[in-house]
Amino acid sequence: MAGHELIDAQLTLLARRLPAPAVEELADGLAEAYEAHLAALGEPGAAARAAIAEFGDAEVIIAAFVRVSPWRRTAMALLATGPIMALLWGPALISAHMWTWPITPPARIAYGLALAATVLTLVSVVREKHAYRRAQTATLAAVITLILLDAGMLTAAAASMPLPPWPLALAALASLTRIIATVRALPPLLPHR
Repeated sequence: MAGHELIDAQLTLLARRLPAPAVEELADGLAEAYEAHLAALGEPGAAARAAIAEFGDAEVIIAAFVRVSPWRRTAMALLATGPIMALLWGPALISAHMWTWPITPPARIAYGLALAATVLTLVSVVREKHAYRRAQTATLAAVITLILLDAGMLTAAAASMPLPPWPLALAALASLTRIIATVRALPPLLPHR
């Protein structure tokens, strides 16, 4: 730790809510700032307070990490694709007479509920200010669910029509593109210890 109880308390709080590599980097910076302020001020308490003020308290630091996190950016991108997907899939499902597909009403309701829950999860991630790890976990769950929902829609469309009309083909291409882009976005979303 950095050498003063105030700084140690800050680092303990950060360690509970941020990834270890980030906390290690912050610890190094706080230690350097503390030593510089200690040399200038000569009083350990004042030096610790000045170092913390220079970096920002733990809540400010955590909020900054959440704001620039890869999962928040991913959640925002996925939310932005939602209206586009709806504009593509809505007309496609109508033109393909999806109400004649052999999909049970409970399966349709479950799909809709899963989609709504995923959207709400992504909105909560975008709005999150302080729960870095919780936002990471929520985004990962939403990403996996969205991949499964897109794959399920593609499977249902492929199984229900021998040759899809062009709106269905366009919507299917959009879903396939989002699946590929989302899978490519997964590595930074995975937890790092």
